[in-house]
Amino acid sequence: MNIDLKSHERLDDLILDGMKLIQRDDQFCFSVDTVLLAQFGTMCHGPILDLGTGTAAIPLILTARGATAVTAVELNPVMADIARRNVKLNNRGAAVQVIEADYRHMAAWAASGSFDMVYANPPYREKSRGATSEVQGIRRARHEETATLEDVMAAAQYALKYHGRFRMVHITERLTDILESMRTHGIEPKIIRLIYGHSHARAKIFLVEGIRGGNPGVDVLPPLIIHEADGRYSQEVLAMYGKDI
Repeated sequence: MNIDLKSHERLDDLILDGMKLIQRDDQFCFSVDTVLLAQFGTMCHGPILDLGTGTAAIPLILTARGATAVTAVELNPVMADIARRNVKLNNRGAAVQVIEADYRHMAAWAASGSFDMVYANPPYREKSRGATSEVQGIRRARHEETATLEDVMAAAQYALKYHGRFRMVHITERLTDILESMRTHGIEPKIIRLIYGHSHARAKIFLVEGIRGGNPGVDVLPPLIIHEADGRYSQEVLAMYGKDI
């Protein structure tokens, strides 16, 4: 297959369903966090929204899980272009629509309550906290320059139908802020899973699912371990990548 790559671009193997992914070394590239989120929870067959899709890795993985109607919104025109090309490259155009837009102004292109499920892998750091990259695309993907946690939750609240599900991956140091913000925006936290790099390490990231208008009560799932003691991916993570275990 001949694929025209632009400056800074490379072609990576998404593994699942034999899919490939165009990425740029001067933009934020997908990581295991992305895969963990896309594989989190059961799949629905209704409309799905991915906030800040980047390379469209999450929508592509969701299609491998059976999703048939995913809207992928991306503000960065460079990444929106890559997302569209990745959808076309993997013949997922019938299942994934890429919209180049600002999800803080979703009313311009979607009606309230349009989606059964919303995914978000947002910038983890507040704008003023942590080391920042001099590369704009990477910095904006890691820090809340173009969208804050409040913006993410407001977008999810607007997009979700009643009893629709919101799923997000984030860092544990902001767990309290996130759960509080979810409840403030009418999205009741229902499932939490802590992610550990190794069995002896502290959890640095977590997965959370909430239900729009759900009843109080949260389940904490068993921990997810990314690496075995020898550094290899755990069997559970390998299975998420579609590899034999």
